[in-house]
Amino acid sequence: MEFLIISGISGAGKSRAIDVLEDFNYYCVDNMPVPLIPKFAELCMAASERYEKVAVVTDIREKGTTEQLFAALDDMRAAGCEYKILFVEADMQTIARRYKETRRPHPLEAEGRSMEESIALEIKRLTPMRERADYIINTSRLKTAELQSRLYDFFMGDREARTLRVNVESFGFKYGLPLDVDLVFDVRFLPNPFYVAELRPLTGMDSSVFDYVFEDGSAAEFVKRVDSLLEFLLPLYVEEGKHSLTIGVGCTGGKHRSVATAREIVRVVAEKGHNAHLVNRDISKE
Repeated sequence: MEFLIISGISGAGKSRAIDVLEDFNYYCVDNMPVPLIPKFAELCMAASERYEKVAVVTDIREKGTTEQLFAALDDMRAAGCEYKILFVEADMQTIARRYKETRRPHPLEAEGRSMEESIALEIKRLTPMRERADYIINTSRLKTAELQSRLYDFFMGDREARTLRVNVESFGFKYGLPLDVDLVFDVRFLPNPFYVAELRPLTGMDSSVFDYVFEDGSAAEFVKRVDSLLEFLLPLYVEEGKHSLTIGVGCTGGKHRSVATAREIVRVVAEKGHNAHLVNRDISKE
């Protein structure tokens, strides 16, 4: 079991980091009280087949001290739970600006203590935690995609091996566009099996319909050009931090042409090693 403790400066991006880790299939808990961490780790170890990767955020807002946290971590290690520490920080100016933009008080602000003094106090209190950290990320000048890439490099392996999940969704324009699509292609220019009596009750998943749609070569050329476009786009989406891409392929009813074309796009994309999946939204509708 992988157990990750996330700590750091308030406003530096710990919650954003845990959101990213959740996308990496970590079981995540935000702002867990220090005394509960060893017991939680024990429960996770007892069900390690379910909790293979766990990330827990704890910070100064919990009102505990670093000594209490270190004692809890020592208890975990004594119980056989190995862990890593990720420390998230940013410079004082960036933290102050973020708090002013959100109009939220710093957790250490009190009467007679300025924002800058509160941030400086927290930095001082968390210095021992930073010194014990296995990973340190400064988010002062990081975009969200750059933070995702850093976390991927730390916890998921070689960035070059990153892949997108490509969902290819057939649909019918008469039922409206899918809500979650990133790219949409209209294949109503292709031969329509709806007007062939023996093909009308079938779908693009049937070989006779598929062969009819691809018979004149237009569909094959279209798929070839979509594949070329995706070969260009997918690495750029990965670099931007995207985890999945949904491609909509539409015809009139979402039963024949779009299904056959989406099916072929999935086959071609998957053949090149991408994680491609077919979704036929309207295939069962009349």
